[in-house]
Amino acid sequence: MSVAYDFAHSPATEFMARPQHLLIDGRRVPASSGRTFKSLNPATGQVIAIVAEGNEADVEHAVAAARRAFEGPWRTMRASERGQILLRWAELLKQHADEIAEIESIDAGKPISATMRQDFPAAVDTLTYYAGWADKISGDVVPVRDDALTYTVREPVGVVAAIVPWNFPLMIGMWKLAPALACGCTVVMKPAELTSLSALRIAELALEAGLPAGVFNVVTGPGRVVGDALVNHPDVDKVTFTGSPGVGRGIMKGAAGNFKRVSLELGGKSANVIFDDADLEAASKAAASGIFFNAGQVCSAGSRVLVQEKVYDEVVERIAARAKSLRIGDPLDRKTALGPVISEKQMKSILDYVDIGRAEGASLVTGGERVGDRGYFISPTVFANVAHEMRVSQEEIFGPVVSLIKFRDEADALRIANGTAYSLAAGVWSRDIGKLQRFAKRARAGTVWMNTYGYTDVRLPWGGERDSGLGREHGTAAIDNFTEPKAVWMNLAV
Repeated sequence: MSVAYDFAHSPATEFMARPQHLLIDGRRVPASSGRTFKSLNPATGQVIAIVAEGNEADVEHAVAAARRAFEGPWRTMRASERGQILLRWAELLKQHADEIAEIESIDAGKPISATMRQDFPAAVDTLTYYAGWADKISGDVVPVRDDALTYTVREPVGVVAAIVPWNFPLMIGMWKLAPALACGCTVVMKPAELTSLSALRIAELALEAGLPAGVFNVVTGPGRVVGDALVNHPDVDKVTFTGSPGVGRGIMKGAAGNFKRVSLELGGKSANVIFDDADLEAASKAAASGIFFNAGQVCSAGSRVLVQEKVYDEVVERIAARAKSLRIGDPLDRKTALGPVISEKQMKSILDYVDIGRAEGASLVTGGERVGDRGYFISPTVFANVAHEMRVSQEEIFGPVVSLIKFRDEADALRIANGTAYSLAAGVWSRDIGKLQRFAKRARAGTVWMNTYGYTDVRLPWGGERDSGLGREHGTAAIDNFTEPKAVWMNLAV
């Protein structure tokens, strides 16, 4: 396997060659400290960009700019005009689709075919969907008594801190940006330190679309500095975060200072349950995709495949065969199915879990090795004979590692599926509609897929409970996230 890039000839590489300053109050500016950090290509380990390392002073400037914009041009603008700006932004994104997808692919190690097929279209769809919401956020007239006019309105919550993960920086970033802006909020975004570039590029295009200065600010840098400063800032009204449960707990503690509103989309250890009456070819194909897509770096990855005893060996063979057939390599090669994991640290963590699985007594059927000596590639890994109590079954690995667990009957499948600290998603496969419905009703999961796996849509709520988070994103739930209801009484007896 070889990976080689020509960094001289494309809009994406020309963008990355520029100094990647912060974006505050409509201008690209260096960090106040002058410090920078290197952004690495996970497929090669090479430096692809030099990025400004923001700190508390930069957060202070960004929040102040967001507050001025919130109290001024953005909040007072007609809602329909806000929607039109967002639509213009969506059109600009489409005009720069190849550039943005290439930036995302190089920066995050994501196969370009998947970025163009899923991440980029989903980001544009989200922006377009919420642009349409901008002038449709309404309240209700509630007839409380005859001598009063009583009604409700929804007002923007204020300045939003959006803290975005490294696994889907463009798509998940837009999940937070689009509804916040449509509701009339302003945003300070902190992209992940490992994947900051797409946020900076789309922020430039937002300004080109007519977004007023200060409405959307980007402060890059480490979470322990920039993220903590945003969470603890007294003039931030809302934090929306996607990431690990440990960081999520810290955010909740920090947000208590001024009782910020918080929504969290955290981890997952999702069960994908295959009954013996399922279409085994379709179920195995989807199960492999459900764990190996994006190198398993997906919160809702089907990392636990539960298979009924009668067909267990056959499903193990089918998934292992698919794992062995996946093409690993250059993310910019449209034939690549599996790119690198995000960093050397993540690669080592995943390989440590492979060792843990072996030590616990699970059977390594295939994979579990580093591929090549350049970049952070791991062969897709299949563990069989996994016991429910093993760490590889209970803990989020966040890599291309699947645990196949045997179950007896419906009750046993449900016990195992619900038997972790997570509750983000689950899948179930059967030809028996009653069985499917019983499982969906009893599964502790924010999303349940029946005879499919992994689909999301901005029109449907997304999120979980317990270690999978707090609140929901998407659809009308996101409108609730970024608005405050207000009741109004007008005395008519005067």
